[in-house]
Amino acid sequence: MSCVVHLRNLRYAYPDGRAALRGVNLQIEHGERVAVLGPNGAGKTTLMLHLNGLLSGEGELEVGGADRETLHELRRRVGVVFQDPDDQLFMPTVREDVAFGPLNLGLARAEIGERVDEALGQVRMLHAAPRAPYQLSMGERRRVAIATVLAMRPQVLVLDEPSASLDPRARRELLGILDGIDRTMLLTTHDLPFAAELCERAVILDAGRIVADRPTLELLGDAELLARHDLELPAGFDLARIAPPARVAA
Repeated sequence: MSCVVHLRNLRYAYPDGRAALRGVNLQIEHGERVAVLGPNGAGKTTLMLHLNGLLSGEGELEVGGADRETLHELRRRVGVVFQDPDDQLFMPTVREDVAFGPLNLGLARAEIGERVDEALGQVRMLHAAPRAPYQLSMGERRRVAIATVLAMRPQVLVLDEPSASLDPRARRELLGILDGIDRTMLLTTHDLPFAAELCERAVILDAGRIVADRPTLELLGDAELLARHDLELPAGFDLARIAPPARVAA
């Protein structure tokens, strides 16, 4: 398998001089689903924002052959879904929100319509196309936010805390939707069971460094490792009930 995401010695410090990333090395192959785990303040969101050039530090960063020197191409290859869907939804209707990105690519009207229908269909929200985003539940808005990114047809889908603030039903629905999306996927999450069910591989980021990189179920089965990095599975959660996630074909 070829490498679609390549990070080598990635470093970043905030304007006040505080180091957020301290030499991150990470490679992700086409079709992999990788969960980035870690305590608050570990650098997870900072890492995510580097992947499409919203932040730019030192070191090597390449996604699908694009890097920070070709920022436009980098952003076409990487689609980022933020934790708060309201950061991405601002048009009067769901359809207009999902069409916004393709419209700015200068695509023909017919292709824009095709992409909008395809993306909304992937997240099971085609029925909501004429509705205003504010009328939707948190889970529905998050699915629409994912559709706005899918409409751009990125190579890599990056999600920041996708299951945050969702009730059990909405979380389960989202898990099923993401499981059916044919994309290389990287997600940051505190929801360890969600990572176990979706991602075949997980890394732990702590204090700006990757300190573990293993198959997800193996990593989550190491209680001592999790404890060292302020992570723990919910009480009573049984990893043995989780089938190893299968790689999606690239």
